Amino acid sequence: MSWFANWFDSSYYHILYKNRDEKEAELFIDNLVQHLQIPQGSTLIDIACGKGRHATYFNSLGLDVTGVDLSPNSIATATKNENATLQFTVHDMREVYQKNNFDIATNLFTSFGYFEKEEDEQKAINAMATNLKSGGFLIIDFMNVKKVITNLVPKEQKTIDNIVFNITRKVENGHIIKDIEIIDGTKKQHFQEKVKAITLADYSEFISNAGLKIIDIFGNYKLDSFEDNIADRLILICKK
Repeated sequence: MSWFANWFDSSYYHILYKNRDEKEAELFIDNLVQHLQIPQGSTLIDIACGKGRHATYFNSLGLDVTGVDLSPNSIATATKNENATLQFTVHDMREVYQKNNFDIATNLFTSFGYFEKEEDEQKAINAMATNLKSGGFLIIDFMNVKKVITNLVPKEQKTIDNIVFNITRKVENGHIIKDIEIIDGTKKQHFQEKVKAITLADYSEFISNAGLKIIDIFGNYKLDSFEDNIADRLILICKK
């Protein structure tokens, strides 16, 4: 089993990251909807949606949303929020979900760069593009790898709900690798996150190969312009 299928389906993943900033995520989505003037009733597919926090918020703004993710546990949690215009399905982002069907496709919160095979990244972007109607938008929100690598914290320890997370980070063979040792009472477990250090130049190539055009590049959730070494995020708006 791949590291991401294993780790993202683990209850410890959700414990470690449970304090994510909901307000920040909502502000980001509000800014996107306003910037792109997305009308109510638009169809959106959130690719690698996790437990559906972004998808659910998009839906609350009047969009018809489908969330897909590889993790059955995440989708099981997400489906509790389903309604007539919010659906969730277990699905691999490398495969087309529904051809020419969506006004918007999103891939948010660094939910990319996990695959072992080089061609799988391109395959995933191609599938995202194929899901879109002509004139549709693909929104990608990834880390700014240059800033992450510059500010890498090699070691840290977090205790959440009496569970100890010993985290070590390194850059190796073009990947940012996070090793997570978990001590839960007498139980010890180890997981790894291994994300490809994908740059703007890499993404530009993937996106162009998929027949899309980058129309905006932002560096944070307020949608300020992207500056190579100081931007917190790499946010791409692409059009089909």
